[in-house]
Amino acid sequence: MRPRGVEQFKFEHPMKTTKRYGRKADLALSMWVKLARAHDTFEHRTAENIRSFGLTPPQFGALECLGHLGPMKIGELTKKQLVSGGNMTVVIDNLEKDGLVQRTVKSTDRRSVQVSLTAKGRRLFERIFAEHAAYVAQLASALTEQEQTALADLLRKLGCALAKSA
Repeated sequence: MRPRGVEQFKFEHPMKTTKRYGRKADLALSMWVKLARAHDTFEHRTAENIRSFGLTPPQFGALECLGHLGPMKIGELTKKQLVSGGNMTVVIDNLEKDGLVQRTVKSTDRRSVQVSLTAKGRRLFERIFAEHAAYVAQLASALTEQEQTALADLLRKLGCALAKSA
């Protein structure tokens, strides 16, 4: 069953290669190449927009998480951003140097460090996130709202299935 808004496509020759691997494999490979190319292009364009704010994508991601979810431990932030702990520590160090975040050590457990936005970080987040969201919406406008919903549903389904099989 197809999600609403997804047209039926014919895939007589989904890949433009001389080598064929069977209908199912050719279809899956074609889908993977298109997904990878779309991801790379979307990521490149959004990273350019993020850099226009004077931030790196990981810095922006940390500010976005803290801005939407509130204070959290570095380990939680690392999981949300899908980066290594060492990399997140460097990201937080740089954001802290810029006065955008602060670390708070819990008095009951000095190993537990909470990271939160400072007032300056909150102002920056509020100023840039809406602009970035509008930019992402502009990029996504190549698809109708119904197509965006259908694609999001399909990607969630694919991601969940892959996560279960790992």
